[in-house]
Amino acid sequence: MRHRIPLIALLGATALALTSCAGGGATAAGNDAALANGKTFTYAIATDPGSLDPFVTVLSVARNIDRFLYARLVEVKDDGTVTSGLAEKWTADTTTATFTLRDKVTCEDGTPLTATAVAANITHIADPATASPLLGLQVQPGTTAVGDDAARTVTVTSGHPDAFLLDNVGSVPIVCGTVMKDPKALAAGKGATGMFTMTQVTPNSQYELTRRKDFTWGPGNWDAAQKGLPDKTVFRVIPNQTTATNLLLSGEVNAANVTGPDQKRLEQAKLFSAQIVTPAGELTYNQASGRPTADPAVRKALTQSLDLAQARQVLGGVEPTGLVTVVPNPCRADTVKGNVAGYDAKAAGAALDAAGWKLGSDGVRTKDGKPLALKMIYSTQLGDTGTAAAELLQSMWKKAGATVTVTAVDGPTLSETLFSTGDWDISGAALTVGLPSQLVPFYSGPASPNGTNFAGVDNADYKASVTAASTKAGTEGCDDWAAGEKALMTTSTVVPYANLAVPTFGNKATFTVGDGIDPTSIRMYQ
Repeated sequence: MRHRIPLIALLGATALALTSCAGGGATAAGNDAALANGKTFTYAIATDPGSLDPFVTVLSVARNIDRFLYARLVEVKDDGTVTSGLAEKWTADTTTATFTLRDKVTCEDGTPLTATAVAANITHIADPATASPLLGLQVQPGTTAVGDDAARTVTVTSGHPDAFLLDNVGSVPIVCGTVMKDPKALAAGKGATGMFTMTQVTPNSQYELTRRKDFTWGPGNWDAAQKGLPDKTVFRVIPNQTTATNLLLSGEVNAANVTGPDQKRLEQAKLFSAQIVTPAGELTYNQASGRPTADPAVRKALTQSLDLAQARQVLGGVEPTGLVTVVPNPCRADTVKGNVAGYDAKAAGAALDAAGWKLGSDGVRTKDGKPLALKMIYSTQLGDTGTAAAELLQSMWKKAGATVTVTAVDGPTLSETLFSTGDWDISGAALTVGLPSQLVPFYSGPASPNGTNFAGVDNADYKASVTAASTKAGTEGCDDWAAGEKALMTTSTVVPYANLAVPTFGNKATFTVGDGIDPTSIRMYQ
């Protein structure tokens, strides 16, 4: 099972990550007799997560760790059906949702988790002063929540219609009320309501978590006494995939996301693996005032300069059909074909000429004496494969007369650049989402740093389409959601060109994956 909130898919494996996983079990890598208790589950992550504050971070690597720390009201299965989390029952439409909490749910310090505290989580996100990226993503502006501790109910009234209100609000990570407004505690992963608590943090090295033996509110009828659950989890920061692969093969690491050449070694060793399809190749152009890419003609020309099929081949991916890539993905129309500008170097050159960017004898285009010099950032998470793809794109743009500097950055730097400094022209960071509504705050609304609209998009057709879709429950609005995606692609706002099946390999452990590993699904073996 998995819920999905766009965690900025850092160029591929996990990027703007806001997906999540709720698991109910794992495929066995052996018989039940081989299951082992008391083990430590060690998970290799490619970059340090920075802040773990679930109200603030949009990085998938941080939200992966938060998945172990913070429970949710409900969990969403792969087929789109909903099962219990903190809540034992619920009702919802597009404007109102009511959740009844399970009895005897507690915080990490053993105190009861009250309905009032849960409601406070939602209103905290809804408060503009919090500056949460989940506002407009999972919680609509103007949303209110009220808790009734005696009845154990939380009633949420959405500030705007939400076609997927149950999925979105029901999957908000819930923290204990004692740390709600303590940024330092939240950044350190305190206030756990989930399966694990944070034990020790060593930045850029490892994060150690300890399982709560009183945690009984796993998804559905999850059994807290079952064999094979780990006592501890350690997230180890290992940027080099070859190193992670070696440690995985030796058994020193139990799980790692591995792509590229090292993947073959793990496949040959016949290790357990689970995978999801994520956007590995996706370009977004910065439309902030003063940027060359604010001009739609320039964005289209830059896209026409690219042989995206070649770039896709370098990444080893498949051609995308839309911006929503993971389950439940309720609307599955092909919004890419016929809407993303195709490779046409001659047309690209003519368009740049018409936009005033003239090609000089040195092969560089200039306008008003300034060269067409652009900055592209992309994530380090795809390793050498991601670098090869970025450098190929760079060479194609050079042929068109654009000088593009490509820079690989880690997760925290990517987040800082996209959402704070804004010093970029082309982003290679993809959004991994399972619901079309989760794209809305990234492509509309307040621009960064005042919101999560990191590219400063102001597309009237997109806004009109998603506004109409939001008033229709579930799949009733699919035509409108599709129209919204097409509006982004025909204006070369976002250019998806490669999806990748990203495997998470396991040694002496099995699990299910979404935006990372679901802690309740982990089973350890001898």
